[in-house]
Amino acid sequence: MSILNAIQDRMDRLHPKERKLAAYLLERPLEAVGLTITELAARAGSSSSTVSRFCRSLHFQNFPEFKMKLAAELAQRAAPNQYQDIVAGNPLPDIVAAVTANHVRSLTDTTRLLDIGQLRSAIDALHAAARIDLYGTGTSGLVAQDFGQKLIRIGRPASVFGDPHLQLTSASSLTTGDVAVGISYSGETPETIHALRCAAEQGATTIAITKFGASTLASHASIRLFTSSSEAGMRRGDMASRMAQLHVVDILFTGLVSEHFDCYVPLLERSFQTVRRYTGRKEEGHQAT
Repeated sequence: MSILNAIQDRMDRLHPKERKLAAYLLERPLEAVGLTITELAARAGSSSSTVSRFCRSLHFQNFPEFKMKLAAELAQRAAPNQYQDIVAGNPLPDIVAAVTANHVRSLTDTTRLLDIGQLRSAIDALHAAARIDLYGTGTSGLVAQDFGQKLIRIGRPASVFGDPHLQLTSASSLTTGDVAVGISYSGETPETIHALRCAAEQGATTIAITKFGASTLASHASIRLFTSSSEAGMRRGDMASRMAQLHVVDILFTGLVSEHFDCYVPLLERSFQTVRRYTGRKEEGHQAT
């Protein structure tokens, strides 16, 4: 579950009172969602201000929103499609079922975490941007490339950078009115963090796509889009996390085209017809020989 995983991940970095509160939430999450902020503070040996600050550090506006999201996650606890790890020697049908279940659960968890207001802000910024930089390395770099080719198809001035030096070089030339998107599952990839921070210092709008919870990348973003954090520590080769990131990218792209249909659909159609025209002729030439 994403919220409890995020709390567990940051236990070692919390102050003593916050650590006591986190321990209580991890041990008794069902009880916590039924308490008022005053009752929770008393039972966790904390204070109402500490509870509020703790909720904001997890990117919730207040304690009621935190409780609502936590209750929704707890309601999914009995779902049959729990995350499954790689097991040696599993029959192939079981592997098919496990990978499918992991992807479905990751998409479901990510959808529940998405903030419509943040999504709309991201779509507005991407539409208005004079330039769009996309930063990511490894698996996240593949997601950045996917997003980049989508944006190029609708005429958006997007560039994808995986090389750390090129990321910084491009970020240093961004200005107000430009957008930089940093993609990192952990939120702690140094190269992506440095590039997004540099872009923010130049006045660009910064968007982070990262796992739910507090992270360095999210702290440098003006717009934060979170994915499920339940894959942490598992031996799956970033499969479910990649699907979650692509899910967010697809939502952004579809929302962008839908919001500005008359502007982007003709460009999308033109790019499709152009590719078909030239690749079609090439194939005909091969067949003739």
